[in-house]
Amino acid sequence: MTVTVERGGRVAHTPHEVRHPRRPRDSYALFLLPGVLAFLTVIVVPFLMNTGVSFTDWQGVGSPKWSGLANYRELLDDSEFWASFRHSLFMVLAMAAVPTVLGLVLAAALFDFVGKHFGTKTAAVLRACFYLPQVLPIAVAGIVWSWILAPDNGSLNELLKAVHLGSLQQDWLGDPDIALYSVMGVMVWVQIGFPLVIFMAGLQRVDPQLYEAAELDGAGWWRRFWHITLPQIRPEIYVVLLWCTIAALKVFGAVYVLTKGGPGGATDVPSYFSFTTFFEKTQVGYGAAISTVLTVIILALALIGLKLQTRAEDAEEGLRT
Repeated sequence: MTVTVERGGRVAHTPHEVRHPRRPRDSYALFLLPGVLAFLTVIVVPFLMNTGVSFTDWQGVGSPKWSGLANYRELLDDSEFWASFRHSLFMVLAMAAVPTVLGLVLAAALFDFVGKHFGTKTAAVLRACFYLPQVLPIAVAGIVWSWILAPDNGSLNELLKAVHLGSLQQDWLGDPDIALYSVMGVMVWVQIGFPLVIFMAGLQRVDPQLYEAAELDGAGWWRRFWHITLPQIRPEIYVVLLWCTIAALKVFGAVYVLTKGGPGGATDVPSYFSFTTFFEKTQVGYGAAISTVLTVIILALALIGLKLQTRAEDAEEGLRT
């Protein structure tokens, strides 16, 4: 505020703009510096080193020998490599598609039915129960499921025997024809809590007046779910599908604990195939080539997913305006 003395001795106060000291824009870059350094140190540099090793013929000791694209040409004719990618597609089904669908239905049921009829605390307890496998170490969960699926005295086979369904007893993790489906079942159990929690959080922000208006118009649960719930939580669905697909492509721990890629490579996936090539077969250059291809595929899928999400959000914004 400025004080001026007018003619006649009167004092007048005139407001003036309070000026704050300008913060140079360059100073904000300092806050990004730790993250950028960590990104370069933990991700970019190791990836570039791995890519460089993939162009060599190296056993892990001695000097690497430059081999150009030989490892990548060998990948094209490697049936085990392509089989591991086919298994990854099954993992995408088990860790992304199925948990997303089941998570949507369970989240809507907990939000619309359990929460309204039994209270929000009951819904929260059930939500925590579904999310529990996500916080368990995968090694612990894998060992427990190994006991459950054991062919001799395993809990599942004993249960089938107790209910007079002994003919359905199987060597769940040792039979090449069903081992992959057994691992998929375990991964559905592990993964389902994540989409459930995300979708329930998304349902919290849906305007209740939309449901009330739909009920007044006579819309049933399914029509409200299809025409209101799904469009409103579409961003969450995109995030869940992208996140779970990436998790499925790089799954390693569950396969390592449950089957070690067996029996006979029936549950082998690219990350485990790269691991065994690296450390058991000591074909470091070839293992690096597998890791590089897997990384490029994951990056490409992530970019495509983000692009599709941005395009869909822009289209929705255009319809609103």
